[in-house]
Amino acid sequence: MKILVCISKTPDTTAKIAFADNNTKFAADGVQWIINPYDEWYALVRALELKEADPSTVLHLVNAGTADSEPIIRKALALGGDEAIRINTDHTDPFYIASQIAQVAKDGAYDLIFTGKETIDYNGSSIGGMIAELLGLPYISHAVKFDLQDGKAVVIREIEGGEETDKAALPLVVSCQKGMAEQRIPNMKGIMGARTKPLKVVEPVEANSYTSIASFDLPPAKAGVKLVSADTPEELVRLLHEEARVI
Repeated sequence: MKILVCISKTPDTTAKIAFADNNTKFAADGVQWIINPYDEWYALVRALELKEADPSTVLHLVNAGTADSEPIIRKALALGGDEAIRINTDHTDPFYIASQIAQVAKDGAYDLIFTGKETIDYNGSSIGGMIAELLGLPYISHAVKFDLQDGKAVVIREIEGGEETDKAALPLVVSCQKGMAEQRIPNMKGIMGARTKPLKVVEPVEANSYTSIASFDLPPAKAGVKLVSADTPEELVRLLHEEARVI
């Protein structure tokens, strides 16, 4: 079996967010970059578990990004991937990125494609579905459990008010979220081995781009806290009614 795991570079959740060029670009200076947690903790680790259960499994990673993505790709390889493919592009349009990954997946004839349910920077949750559509494959989103039985996938996914169990033949595209696997930390052997694992760089294929970023805005600053004396409950009632508008 051949598995392709899509990984993305995202800012660490503790990073201070700022924008440049008249709020049209993310200010990357001084930012700590990480593997998108949904890609790393759930998609990649579950793929590693499948490989451990069947050592003949081939596990490849794919990233659409520039050379500054290579440190996070090497970290992913340190966890246990066999080799990685970096598509040399800095595009942010989801369809364009999905088109590039779909081409890699088509060329590699993968049986299973894992993505995280979304990236923590854009929260678009669109790449997996687009890849599946471009490849003409079944797609199961928001998976919390994945198993193989008699060569078919058995996937549990979250739905409103509960869970749903789906069965599908391979090849298949699945987006993963919390519950799929448990986070792992690369060991020293993995870190050393990742330095020599293949990292192939390919140029993007021609593809359409339908969106562009017009501007970014930070959320409004939180209002200050107003303290009301216990001796003036009528003032509290007035504030809740006139300013907070909750009564």
